[in-house]
Amino acid sequence: MKKKMLSIILAAAMTAGMAVMPAGAEEAAPEEGSVFNIYCWNEEFKSRVTDHYPGYEEIDATTGQIGDVTVKWNITPNDDNAYQNNLDETLLKQGTAAADDKIDLFLIEADYALKYTDTEYTMNIADLGITEEDTAEQFGYTKDIVTDSRGNLKGLSWQGCPGLLIYRRDIAKDVLGTDDPAEVQTYLSDWETFLSTAQKMKESGYVMTSSVNDAYRVFSNNVTSKWVEDGAINIDENIMNWVETSKAMVDAGQTNTYELWSDDWSKGFYTDSNVFCYFGPAWFYDFSMAGDTEGSVGYDGGWAVTEGPQSFFWGGTWICGATGSDNPSLIKDIMLNLTCNPDIMTEIAKADGDFVNNKSAMEALASDESFGDAILGGQNPISKFLAGIDSIDLSNLSAYDQGCNEEFQNAMRNYFEGNATLEEATDLFYTAVVEKYPELTY
Repeated sequence: MKKKMLSIILAAAMTAGMAVMPAGAEEAAPEEGSVFNIYCWNEEFKSRVTDHYPGYEEIDATTGQIGDVTVKWNITPNDDNAYQNNLDETLLKQGTAAADDKIDLFLIEADYALKYTDTEYTMNIADLGITEEDTAEQFGYTKDIVTDSRGNLKGLSWQGCPGLLIYRRDIAKDVLGTDDPAEVQTYLSDWETFLSTAQKMKESGYVMTSSVNDAYRVFSNNVTSKWVEDGAINIDENIMNWVETSKAMVDAGQTNTYELWSDDWSKGFYTDSNVFCYFGPAWFYDFSMAGDTEGSVGYDGGWAVTEGPQSFFWGGTWICGATGSDNPSLIKDIMLNLTCNPDIMTEIAKADGDFVNNKSAMEALASDESFGDAILGGQNPISKFLAGIDSIDLSNLSAYDQGCNEEFQNAMRNYFEGNATLEEATDLFYTAVVEKYPELTY
């Protein structure tokens, strides 16, 4: 209960527009510190620093060295909200912590970004000396996510995560007569056409998607209102469009109701399945679809990508400087090198498969005939990603997105499977969200 309350303190303060200042944080340290503490939830960012930040020396799994500064990695998995709980508890002690124990840099995700960026626990990028010119090549939506309610940019990312529709080449050839991305797109260009193609797939013995949840983010990224308006839970019309579309597909036998990341859902990654497509960004097909496992579709380059019905994004990691850090110069240098340096950006894209957060680097790779992805049969997907990324609109993010999205999908599963009416499923959603966020009404 104590840890849950820590999260509520941050979220509630942000919602009320309060400037939450860690006690004592206004007194900046006159000199740079000797210990640099980084908080994150997995090894991804650590590997980017280890492999690409100039001068980083690895000492062991949790310790590194940059010049005279010792880098300490505090990695807490996301499971059961453990990462946020640990981060919240430590941030609330930031003002009184010893210099070597203060958080210097921490990572956040889009679903809960505002919980942190709209408080004074995160440093303004401008106060670090990073200018608009420095970030000019970054994609707009990646900055919108971490811009607070006062217009201050509070974090930066080295990656962009625009999404595409990922389809099986062999099934496309069987049902549509082609696996060419441009031609396949004509069968997927909007939701009406998508549903028509789903019926073609069903008639040929395939399901369109593994689960209704595969398309959820495509709908939730294209809403026209926030999950919470004036303290009240609000269900956007496009979220209800997902419900209507999903119910129709389930009833027609064109998809299933599996939870994302479940064993049943991921069976579609393999060649002995009948799943035509998934939705996701580069990290999804490169690292989450079993491409290095014999028998998977990706192992033999059996996937391809196209734009699909609507642009969307999924995931991404943002770097934030913690207010009260005694290492602002190092925070700045890490941000500049890993998110603003086009040479390092290109290096990361080629070495790690990231769609990096730099327009010129991505445009150059889009026209590079030697650049392709083996999981996609050698297809260069960059032009497809670039086609939709500028239309991603995140003006309707709220601090409650993670909880509302999760609980809505959980509740609607009852409706899709015939265990509740739409009204009953909606009531289940409201009950779950108010339990999670007691300050909300509906």
